[in-house]
Formats: sequence, structure tokens, C-alpha cells
Amino acid sequence: MLSRIFSTVALFFVLGLAQAQDRTVIMTDWAPHGMHAALHLAVQKGWFKEAGLDVEVQDGRGSGSTIQQVAANKIDVGFAQLGAMAPAVANGLPVTSIMGFIRAGDNGLLVPASANFKTLKDLKGKKIAVPAGSATAAFLDAFLKAGGMSRSDLTVISVDSQAMVSTYTSGQVDGALSTVAFFAPIVADVRPSSGILFSDVGLRVPGYGLVVHKDAIDKRTDYFAKVVAVQKRAWEYIFQGHEEEAVDAMLAQRAGLRLDRKVILGQLKAYMPLFNTPATKGKPIGWQAEDDWRAALQTMQEVGMVKPGWKASTFYTNKFIP
Repeated sequence: MLSRIFSTVALFFVLGLAQAQDRTVIMTDWAPHGMHAALHLAVQKGWFKEAGLDVEVQDGRGSGSTIQQVAANKIDVGFAQLGAMAPAVANGLPVTSIMGFIRAGDNGLLVPASANFKTLKDLKGKKIAVPAGSATAAFLDAFLKAGGMSRSDLTVISVDSQAMVSTYTSGQVDGALSTVAFFAPIVADVRPSSGILFSDVGLRVPGYGLVVHKDAIDKRTDYFAKVVAVQKRAWEYIFQGHEEEAVDAMLAQRAGLRLDRKVILGQLKAYMPLFNTPATKGKPIGWQAEDDWRAALQTMQEVGMVKPGWKASTFYTNKFIP
């Protein structure tokens, strides 16, 4: 009888611990790639559980879809492109960013290393591929203008997103408008490449960050503070020279997908230099600058993605960054 009582007490104790873990769904933007490494690292090392969070990382189907899931309260946190979040907010979705990672932006023109293209003007008379209907394509004219060029200086080919890699690696084009840090490692073995980034010509469109429902900011303060703290810890650990360990954690978490370790590691290392801007220098990982958001909104206004009059503070908060 006594042993049965102890067993019952132990069971309730275990159940109590399980209930104490705050169940959390974090959805990424797409299939696994290098920028997801910190999420998987934190799961693998048990850092979320240490913080009292039972986290499930789900793969998404595009930043726009992930942001909509957050807005509909179907997931807790979205890992998505903040450049896609901004027009969503302007169109009425109740979301905001609580961390910004790729604060310098990751969009640009992928170009072959052998061509030695350093500026947009070097591509005058050349042919470039642009992903049809993508958010990146909307910035093409502003990007070219900032680099002293226009569409008339190039041959622009609209290509389905699924065909971008094959179009570029086959040599049909001299450049490809894309998220450079994502694509460059994918094509590296066939066509080693570098990039001319939006930020190289003064355009700052924020890249990846954490997106949450705006109404939850004040209701779930402790919860979001834990998520941010764990992600800050994970990224700081990666920047201390643990890139390979982070990729190994990711491969372990997604073992059934047979991910290419070389590509994932290449993506992670390509994204890491894009974490800071002059306005965020010396600030904690994830902290977002008013000046960067103001500049991004100005660019988005120029291309018609958002209307004038929006305050930068509408799109982000640093409330959870120590």
C-alpha cells in the first residue's frame, strides 16, 4: 500500500512538472536552412526546457504564411522575414517583431565570383533573373536606382522561384535577385558566387526575426522574455565559434530530411555577418534600431509596399531585450 502511495505521488509530481512546461509552437519560414540553427540548437541542448518552455519547432511554407498563422493565433511565435511582416502590419495584421536577427538585410544580387562584379554598374548590359511575384522582386527598381542603374541598363528575366537555382547555375543569366546568404551555398559547387546586397547601396530592409501577435505582448510578458533570452543565448553561443555544433544539432533534429551539412553550415556562416548595422553596433543580439526601421519603411513606401505615415515603433518592440 505504501509503495502504491509513493508511486501515485511520484506520478502527480511528474505530471506537475510536465504541466509547468509552457507548451510553445515556433514556426519557421520554410524548410530547414542555416538561419534556423539557433532554434534547433536550443531544443537539442535543453535550453528551452531549462527556461520552462516545451518548444516544438515546425517548418513553415513561406514567411507570409507563417506571419498569417501568428496573426490567427494558431502558433505562438513565427520565425520569418521582417521585410514581409511590415506590409502585413500595414495591411491590418496584428503582429509585431520582438527580435531582429538579420538587421542588415539579406536580399541582393547573386553574381558569379569569376565575373568579379563589384557594383551594380559592372552588370550594365548583362542579364539577370528575378523571382516572379516575390517580395524581393518588388524592390528591384529601388535597388537599381540606388546603385545608379535602371531596368533599361539590363535584361531582366522573370523566373519561377522553383527554377531560380537551375536558371542561375546553368549560366543562362549573369545574376539572380535573391536572398544571397541562402542561395550562395546551394550553388557554390556548381557556380561559386558572391553578392551585391541591398545594404551595399544604402537600402536596409530587415531580414529574419521573431514575430508574435501584438495583443499578446502585454499578456504574455514573462513567456516572451524567456523565448527571447533562450534565442539570445543560442546565438551568442554560435558566435563564440560553435557554428558546427549548431548545424549538428539541426541535423539531429531533422534527421529524416537528409539535409546537406555543407550547405547548411555555409548558409549559417553567410548570414552571421549580416546581424549588425551601424545603428545596432554594440547592442545585444535581437535589438532593433529605430533608424533602421525608419529607413526600411521609407524604402517600402518608395516601392508601394506600405503607405506613408507609419511610425517605425509600430513594427517592433525591444521590450524583451535586456
